[in-house]
Amino acid sequence: MFPMFTEEQLAIRDAAREFARHEIEPEAMARDKASEFPAAIIKQLGEMGFMGMTIPEAYGGAGVDYLSYILALEEIARVDASVAVTMSVNNSVVCAPIMNFGTEALKQKYLKALASGEVIGGFMLTEPNAGSDVAAMKTRATKTDGGWLLNGSKAWITNGSVGKYFVIMVVTDPEKGKKGISAFVLDADQPGVIMAKPEDKMGLRSSKTVMVALEDAFVADDDLLGGYGDGLRVAFNGLDGGRIGIAAQALGIAQRALDESIAYAKTRHTFGKPIGEHQAIETYLADMECRVQASRLLVYKAASMKNQGRLCTLEAATAKLFTTENAVWVCDRAVQIFGGYGYSREYVVERLYRDVRVTTIYEGTSEIQRMVVARQLLK
Repeated sequence: MFPMFTEEQLAIRDAAREFARHEIEPEAMARDKASEFPAAIIKQLGEMGFMGMTIPEAYGGAGVDYLSYILALEEIARVDASVAVTMSVNNSVVCAPIMNFGTEALKQKYLKALASGEVIGGFMLTEPNAGSDVAAMKTRATKTDGGWLLNGSKAWITNGSVGKYFVIMVVTDPEKGKKGISAFVLDADQPGVIMAKPEDKMGLRSSKTVMVALEDAFVADDDLLGGYGDGLRVAFNGLDGGRIGIAAQALGIAQRALDESIAYAKTRHTFGKPIGEHQAIETYLADMECRVQASRLLVYKAASMKNQGRLCTLEAATAKLFTTENAVWVCDRAVQIFGGYGYSREYVVERLYRDVRVTTIYEGTSEIQRMVVARQLLK
């Protein structure tokens, strides 16, 4: 297996696998049908150290390496992608930027609660008319005594209605364009932060995604991440890790789709033999395995580079693009193998098919990943 894992990494992977199978799996289908947020499970993950995995123990985290985090995330996603995305956001785009850009006081103030699972967080970048085009951001910060008042709206915010602390990007100096965007930590438990009703989504139905309105919401000067105008640097620093995390989620979903397809191909009979003995199904399974294996190598390579502190923008974008596109294909084949049963909500492949679709969209669409890859190649 590439790369060679340490005993500690394998132990963390196995712990995540066992917890996913025994604690997350039993009610995953029911939570999906009811759009129920897995609050108790998230609390347990926090107690086990999975909500702030790479954060040093001094700040309440588990203090493990990045590759261990990716291995754990893949195992969680293999069982319930809604739980995985909640865990991923808290780790990759909340805890990480606070750790990398926050002052010592900010780290002490926010990380222990976030890493322990006592509270969870989210990332507020996207707006109704500013997704990939961050330069079109309209949310404004107006200076006031001791801090700033935020006005505007944010869209598609994961953990929006259940989180407390959010890393948010706002315009502090409209005259400077992209260099006038700054990043703060916003406490959502205050007047002026208005969470809309959670979106009624196709997939990831146990994960809460909302629109957020900001009406004179306050952030203190001391809640600034990096310096004024460093907002995009803060955002993009976390995006490499976020993209690898989404790729790991897609990988876990694809592996589960393949597992379910293999088991079904052995037990479902047509024309006097298991469907796995029909050449068409054999071809599907072989192609699914090839795509999953290739995706795994790309994800682990990108994660290993980040683990070593190396620049991995190209590798992260490549891993997300290839893995998510192939995971959608693998889940589509799984539904086809199951036939009519694959279209029924009584079978897990139907949920996998719905859950995987968004992986080619969030944390940067496939189109954006192609742009990133090409620009890295042409540097």
